Amino acid sequence: MNAIVALCHFCELHGPRTLFCTEVLHSPLPQGAGSGDISGQNEQAEEEEGGIQMSSRIRSHSPAEGASADSSSPGPKKSDMCEASGCRSLAGGHPGYVSHDKETSIKYVSHQHPNHPQLFSIVRQACVRSLSCEVCPGREGPIFFGDEQHGFVFSHTFFIKDSLARGFQRWYSIITIMMDRIYLINSWPFLLGKIRGIIDELQGKALKVFEAEQFGCPQRAQRMNTAFTPFLHQRNGNAARSLTSLTNDENLWACLHTSFAWLLKACGSRLTEKLLEGAPTEDTLVQMEKLADLKEESEGWDGSEEEEKPSSQPDVVEGQELSKSSPETSLMPDCNSWNVAHRRLSVFRSLRHMRQVLGASAFRMLAWHVLMGNQVIWKAQDMDLVQSAFDVLRTMLPIGCVRIIPYSDQYEEAYRCNFLGLSPHVQIPPHILSSEFAVLVEVRAATRSSLYPTLFDDEQSLNKYEFVVTSGSPVAADRVGPTILNKIEAALTNQNLSVDVVDQCLVCLKEEWMNKVKVLFKFTKVDSRPKEDTQKLLSILGAAEEDNVKLLKFWMTGLSKTYKSHLMSTVRSPTSSESRN
Repeated sequence: MNAIVALCHFCELHGPRTLFCTEVLHSPLPQGAGSGDISGQNEQAEEEEGGIQMSSRIRSHSPAEGASADSSSPGPKKSDMCEASGCRSLAGGHPGYVSHDKETSIKYVSHQHPNHPQLFSIVRQACVRSLSCEVCPGREGPIFFGDEQHGFVFSHTFFIKDSLARGFQRWYSIITIMMDRIYLINSWPFLLGKIRGIIDELQGKALKVFEAEQFGCPQRAQRMNTAFTPFLHQRNGNAARSLTSLTNDENLWACLHTSFAWLLKACGSRLTEKLLEGAPTEDTLVQMEKLADLKEESEGWDGSEEEEKPSSQPDVVEGQELSKSSPETSLMPDCNSWNVAHRRLSVFRSLRHMRQVLGASAFRMLAWHVLMGNQVIWKAQDMDLVQSAFDVLRTMLPIGCVRIIPYSDQYEEAYRCNFLGLSPHVQIPPHILSSEFAVLVEVRAATRSSLYPTLFDDEQSLNKYEFVVTSGSPVAADRVGPTILNKIEAALTNQNLSVDVVDQCLVCLKEEWMNKVKVLFKFTKVDSRPKEDTQKLLSILGAAEEDNVKLLKFWMTGLSKTYKSHLMSTVRSPTSSESRN
C-alpha cells in the first residue's frame, strides 16, 4: 500500500511534532537510508501475523552517509527539539530501520521524518491537523480528513499516562496518509482494529510505569504542597519525556517499525483487483449478495446456543440450499466437484446426458416447466441422483430464480421451492399432481435390464432406473415453447459442441434473456408504461409469444437487488428534479 504511517506527539513547548514514520519504497533506498550493514549491529526480527512474515533489520550508515543525511534532512532544527527527547524518537546518528519484503521487492523504511521535502511537508501538515483541529469529541478516537492536494489521512488520537505531565497524561496520534481516498475509506475497519491494538499496547505499558511512579512518589500530593510558580516557568522546567521512558521499553521504536511495516503490507494485501471482461453478470451480482447475506447471518449465529429448526421445515434460501444436518451452505454447487466415490454412483453429469436418459419428449416437458418457474418434484430413493438432477437443471435458470429443497420427508409448497426432492413414500396432494404448474419425475427400478442404450460404462450408466415424467399440463410436441428452450435443445443436439461449449452457450443465452428482463422491468415497474406500449416492446424484443412473456415475468424475480436499487435511484431522481422546476 502506497501510504505513510506516523506516530505524532503534542509537545507543550513546541506543539505538534512527528516522532516516527514508516514509508514504502519501490525504488532503491534514498541517500539518508543507507545501504551498508555493520557487523555486530544487525538484529533480525521476525513477526508473523495473519499469515504474513516480514524480516526487519536495523541498518546503519557510514559516517559520511550520516553526515550528508543530517545536512540535507528537512526535519526541524535542534533548537526546536526538547532536551529530554520528548520531540525525538531516534538519536542524532541513528540510521533508522529497514524491512525487506522478498516477495514483492518492496522496502519499508522507518525514521523520524521522511527524507523527501514534499513528503515531509505532507506528514508535517497531517501531524498538525491531527493534534489540533481534526479531533474527535473527547479528543481520543479515529477521524478522517484530507484533500486531493495534501493527501487523505486516517488519524487516531490517544493519551499516554505521564506522572510528570499536566493532567498526568500526554497527547499522541497515529496517522495513515495516502492519496487514494476510496482505498483509505475502505480500509477504515482494518486500520481501526490494528491501530487500536498498537495503542492499547502502548497505553498498557505506560500505565504500568505510571502506577509504579505514583506508588513510589505520588505527584498529586506533592504538587498540592508545592508553592505556586508561574505557568511559563513550570512549562520551561518540565520538558516532555521520551516515549521509551514513559513505557520503559528500550526496543519501542524497533517494535513500532515492525508493526507499521506489517500494517502497510497487510492493508495492501487485503484488497486485490480483479480483471473483469465487461460488466458483471446478474448471476455474479446475485451470488455476491447471497454471500454477503450469508456472512452477516453466520456472524449472528451462536454455535453453543443455536436452535435447530423442526425437521418438517427444511431450510431453503433463494439461489442456495441448506441441509438439515449442518448450517454449512453452498451457493454454487459445482457439478465437477464430485470425488471418485461419487463418480461411481448413478448421477447426471450434464443437460445433454439427462436429455439422452429421459428422452427428447420427456426432457422438453421437464425443461419447459423449469424455465417457466413451475415446481419440479423428483421422487427417488437415491439422494445423490436427485441432487445431481437439480445441479444440472438449475444451470438453465438465473441464480436468483433457484430455490431448492434437495430432499424432504414431506411435501413443501411451491412458494418455498421450485426444486423439491422427495422420498418415494411421500404423498403428494392430488391438486398438485393435476396442476399445470408442477411436474413430477418418479424414479423407479427398471423392469428390464436396459431401457435405453448405454451411453457410458456400466458403472456410471442409469439403465437400472426408469424415469416417468408427468404433469397436469403436458407440453405438446408441436408447441413452439419459449425461444430459449428451442436454442438450448439445438445446442444439446449438436454433437459438434462439447459439454463445456454447451455450458458457455447457456451462460450467453441466460445473459441475453436477462437483458430483456431488465428492459421489461424498467419499462413496466419503473416507467409504468401502458399495456399497449408493453406489447410493442415485447414484439421488438422478440418475446411477444405467451411462453416468452411468462418466462420474462418469472425471470424478473431473479434480478439482483443491486440492479433494482440502482435503476430506481437513477431513474426517479431526474423526475423529481423536473417536478421541482
